[in-house]
Amino acid sequence: MKSKADIFFEVSWEICNKVGGIYTVVSSKAVPTLKYYKNNYFPVGPYFKDKCFGEFEEQEPAEFLKKVFSDLKQYGIDCHFGKWLIEGEPNTILVDFQGFLGSNDRIKAGLWETFKIDSLGTDFYDYDYPILWSTAVGMLISKVKQALKDKTVVAQFHEWLSGGGLLYIKKNNVDVGTVFTTHATMLGRTLAGNHIDLYNELETIDPGKEAYKHKIQAKYLTERQCAKNADVFTTVSEITGMEATYLLGKKPDVLLPNGLDIDKFPTFEDASIKHKLLKRKMKEFLMHYFFPYYTFDLDNTLMYFLAGRYEVRDKGIDVYIKALSRLNKMLIKNNSEKTIVAFIWVPAFAASIKKQILENKTYYEDIKDSIYDISNEIRDRIVYGLISKKDLDADFILGNNLLRETKKRIIRFSREGIPDICTHHLTEENNEVISLIKEQGLINNKYDKVKLIYYPIYLTGADSLLDLNYYEAIMSSHLGVFPSYYEPWGYTPLETGALGIASLTTDLAGFGRYIKKRDTGKKNKGIFVLGRMDKTEEEVVIDLAEIMYRFSTYSKQDRIENKLKAKRIASMADWKNLIENYIHAHNLSVKKIRGE
Repeated sequence: MKSKADIFFEVSWEICNKVGGIYTVVSSKAVPTLKYYKNNYFPVGPYFKDKCFGEFEEQEPAEFLKKVFSDLKQYGIDCHFGKWLIEGEPNTILVDFQGFLGSNDRIKAGLWETFKIDSLGTDFYDYDYPILWSTAVGMLISKVKQALKDKTVVAQFHEWLSGGGLLYIKKNNVDVGTVFTTHATMLGRTLAGNHIDLYNELETIDPGKEAYKHKIQAKYLTERQCAKNADVFTTVSEITGMEATYLLGKKPDVLLPNGLDIDKFPTFEDASIKHKLLKRKMKEFLMHYFFPYYTFDLDNTLMYFLAGRYEVRDKGIDVYIKALSRLNKMLIKNNSEKTIVAFIWVPAFAASIKKQILENKTYYEDIKDSIYDISNEIRDRIVYGLISKKDLDADFILGNNLLRETKKRIIRFSREGIPDICTHHLTEENNEVISLIKEQGLINNKYDKVKLIYYPIYLTGADSLLDLNYYEAIMSSHLGVFPSYYEPWGYTPLETGALGIASLTTDLAGFGRYIKKRDTGKKNKGIFVLGRMDKTEEEVVIDLAEIMYRFSTYSKQDRIENKLKAKRIASMADWKNLIENYIHAHNLSVKKIRGE
């Protein structure tokens, strides 16, 4: 497939401004996009000096852009040209709109007059700010088209935040092909988060009424007008397409599934080596977290995890916790030899690490260091014992003095009670996750087969506790569990699979529906798809617990097969395979403006 456009602008609030998942979408597909457009591909984002530091390298713009930038300055719009410092380093334009803020009332009045977008009383930084920026971007693209009259230009606008630019182009009849992409409808996300049974009630919802009820009418109306007025309207998945058809009144022209650059992820062989190394670090964490209170067989322990935003229902955190409670009872009832350590890596309002947890780590490190200090001596005693056929017990290997000192250290390491369910002190009084965990009786008793740890901070790799970054934490685990109720696409199970770790998604997630249509293996291995459509919460909990239990019974060879298949399934969402959907959408917009 060839591109019909000469120049392509990709407009997003998240260009050089990482605030959400769209940053991953746009940045990860830059290289395949460049193969089509070369130096005529221009990501366009907001200029925030502090945020773009280290992301953006400013350079001298091309001559035609110099004239455009100069013209825009008279409106208080200052454009910066340079390289976005991601793979491929595409030519990038960042728009500083601070001098344009005085146009706010005029722009909002125009949106009302032309498109009936009610933005009266909106929060300046929440709504007005991105609309001002995107309107400035619309002016930029319009002037580029004026300067290059013989060139075919296409602009793609991501989410309502960029909508001001698209609507400016349409209002002024600029000869530019426009593509609008909603990654998640504002109203759909809001309703799902407010416990509305979205998918069963879609046909009966009054979108306008609900938007006003939840005070998101300005964003909703902007999104609706962008979908209606764009030459090509797109969403990222079949499930979001269903949602948009009812809530925005427009069926998507093209679906644009999200992908990853799979080549940037480790090969299966490299992932297996890293899994072993990182699992060792994870085991050390588990030892100093649990072993002061009681011990269990780490060689018979599996690590499950859920990660994502603090959206208890939308991300399925509620059903995960309830299913873990059920799983715990199933494992106990069946006298399973397995222990499951289940993590919740979901940031909340966290303060410091709990004092006793840090103390446990310190005492563990003291024991470990004392053994390392005399490791050569211990090794020599083991060799001597083997050759002289001595009994290799602790008394012989450690010697009386070291054994005595080690016992003292172990006594200091030991604690009464049970391990905490949360690693940090939380600043909010009523944390819904903690309440659910306690309600479900997952309190880390000695005899529980499911141990639970809520880790309420971002995984940076340097948090003085687990000290693994996000990808490392995934690779140290066995199963990623993402039972989302509202998930337009869902990068987390895709990333987990790409890292060679088994994962679970749902048929209400865009990625889940995508792979369900393409992978029909009877054993459903690799990346599991949990049914949530048309099911009660109780049914979902039962099914999820069953999948997690079944996974716990797999042999090591079964788990290796799961890893291989997870990697293969994730590879179906490689940008090499998916980028043509974008080019198809761009080409459709060109046909539209040409009247073909």
